[in-house]
Amino acid sequence: MHGIDELKERASKVRNKKAALGPDINLDEFEKALVPHQYLADEDLCALPEDEQQRLVMAGLDLTKKERSGTFFQKDTTVVHCDTKQEDIQVMPIRRALEEHEWIREYYWKLVQVDMDKYTAAAELDLHDGYVIRALPGSKSIYPIQACLYLDKEGLQQTVHNIIIAEEGSELHIITGCSTSPHLKRGVHVGISEFFVKKNAKLSFTMIHNWAEDMLVRPRSVARVEAGGLFLNNYICMKPVRSIQMYPVTHLMGEDSVTRFYSIIVGSPGSEYDVGGRIFLKKPGCRAEIITRAISNGGKIIARGHLIGEQPGIKAHLECRGLILNGGTIQAIPELEGHVEGVEMSHEAAVGKIAQEEISYLMSRGLSEDEATSTIVRGFLSVDIPGLPAQLKAEIDRTIEASDKDVM
Repeated sequence: MHGIDELKERASKVRNKKAALGPDINLDEFEKALVPHQYLADEDLCALPEDEQQRLVMAGLDLTKKERSGTFFQKDTTVVHCDTKQEDIQVMPIRRALEEHEWIREYYWKLVQVDMDKYTAAAELDLHDGYVIRALPGSKSIYPIQACLYLDKEGLQQTVHNIIIAEEGSELHIITGCSTSPHLKRGVHVGISEFFVKKNAKLSFTMIHNWAEDMLVRPRSVARVEAGGLFLNNYICMKPVRSIQMYPVTHLMGEDSVTRFYSIIVGSPGSEYDVGGRIFLKKPGCRAEIITRAISNGGKIIARGHLIGEQPGIKAHLECRGLILNGGTIQAIPELEGHVEGVEMSHEAAVGKIAQEEISYLMSRGLSEDEATSTIVRGFLSVDIPGLPAQLKAEIDRTIEASDKDVM
């Protein structure tokens, strides 16, 4: 078990080291001091200003909580709401968990290396808070758990560490939204997430980003999936942002374990996205998919994917499809790495434009050119995600529908 002093010492050594991927960020330019906020009761959530409510809704937060099994809401550095409706699903701030529960030390910084880069280092040295969500053995979330990380203070570096645990035989569905207040222009979000999917457990994690145009975002996440486990990792970003760089990693450690990454990205002018994922298939029967749909409206998008097959009998597929509507660039970087005979791995990538004959056909059916283009774009972004609960699928569809005008 890592001691706190050891973690801080390791982090200090890389605090100012330039990051390997993505535009480097000078974190010293941003404030890190605690920002106090009052706790929000249920009625207070629904009484937030209308423009704030709209920002939160666009990040997937259900302020009524009617179809959510639990809620975590952090504003700047302060947890302003946290509860759960199911006794067999725990939701708590990570700082409280570290103070009250010895078992959390068995998960804290066990998958992500604290000295991986300057951002992981900042998460330990400047930790504000974050959440722990844990489904007890055999439990099933009736509705999704929702978590929201929200920035309101201009020029703040928000630093969080999240731990998600699906114990043996459990089923846990999480929708997490990251957003900023309507007035905020610039800030940094640094987030560490560690996922533990135990034997025969199922975890779906859907992340919706709705940032301000000058936000800089650096998530770092690693997952471990045991035998028979399923991990679905869905990412949606359809709003402007200055820079996002992330490269989530999953280790399939048990036989017949499965991971699927699905990403839907729309790049706006001036935005830079360096995203993707890496999956290690370490046991026979493992399955993995990395699927990306990207549209550039003048942004720069790099879609990476790396599949590593280490045992015979594994199957893995990597796919990136991109549309360039109004300039910008899309770069697909697929990597397949087989280490033994008997692996089955494939990839496909395509970047292009909307075919004029498709628009002409829909216009012949009575649609205007804009309506035809919008219909094609929505169809392109709609990805069938096997195993996704109906409520989360509806949330993804709603996000795509609500963002349709911005895409065009």
